[in-house]
Amino acid sequence: MSNHSNAPLFRDPIYDGAADPTIIWNHLEKEWWMIYTNRRATAPGPKVSWVHGTDLGIASSKDGKAWTYRGVIKGLNIEKGRNTFWAPEVLYHDGLYHMYVSYIQGVPDDWPGHERNILHYTSKDLWDWTYESTLSLSSNYVIDAAVHKLPDGRWRMWYKDEANRSHTYAADSYDLYKWNVAGPVITGFSHEGVNVFEWKGWYWLIIDQWKGQGVYRSKDGESWKTNGIILDESGTRTDDTGYGFHADVLVYNDQAYIFYFTHPDRHKEKNEESYRFKRSSIQVAQLDIENDRLVCDRNKEITLDLTMK
Repeated sequence: MSNHSNAPLFRDPIYDGAADPTIIWNHLEKEWWMIYTNRRATAPGPKVSWVHGTDLGIASSKDGKAWTYRGVIKGLNIEKGRNTFWAPEVLYHDGLYHMYVSYIQGVPDDWPGHERNILHYTSKDLWDWTYESTLSLSSNYVIDAAVHKLPDGRWRMWYKDEANRSHTYAADSYDLYKWNVAGPVITGFSHEGVNVFEWKGWYWLIIDQWKGQGVYRSKDGESWKTNGIILDESGTRTDDTGYGFHADVLVYNDQAYIFYFTHPDRHKEKNEESYRFKRSSIQVAQLDIENDRLVCDRNKEITLDLTMK
């Protein structure tokens, strides 16, 4: 049996709660950056306060194999106090990085009753960010943005609208600044953490169903058909137990890699206020296509080498 040297791929060394990863190439530092929700698994606060008051953590890597914690993104606050940032989506376009991040005022200790918005920032170096706007979308309870370009040149943003049954909604833009709501996209059941990518002649959309990642496929990025589910069964690698949550897909050299997080101790720890229940790890696995379906063998040993030639 191989030793699966890349599992787990990364654990946050400060709070041990790395979640919601997004992978982006830093053109200035010539390395990959993983920007993630810096959940505070070691925090002793009540109820779900540990998933609030979160910064955006940074890890960097030259080759995608070994990742080094670099700290957190500072200067994002749009108001005074300690506030909450979740689930960054980062893209690079025309020499500028754009980030769309979920925002909650303060540090709530419960889920309901707190507005959630998506904020837009821009940066030239991924360290220093300029606040552009708070997006006006289909409600004031929106999180988990994903952005990709459609065939006609429009940018489309998919996101979770918690005020509309936690379905996936979309908005369109021609300049990444002004967004117009297009309406619901994936409905029928609650979910979150949408991610969209192009691969092998198709658009692919995945959603976190809290029991694995639901998969959809499209030729135009607008009309989607269900394509199964992945990351719904535990893996055998270190810390790869349980479902794979809130994922990001990187297509590199025509291969697709899925980065996701796990709660590896939850199968044996039921105390929701314990560190073992809260802690999380980032994992990576390879995607494949079999009989027109997206599949993922979490136990497959992969040679992840993202070295830029």
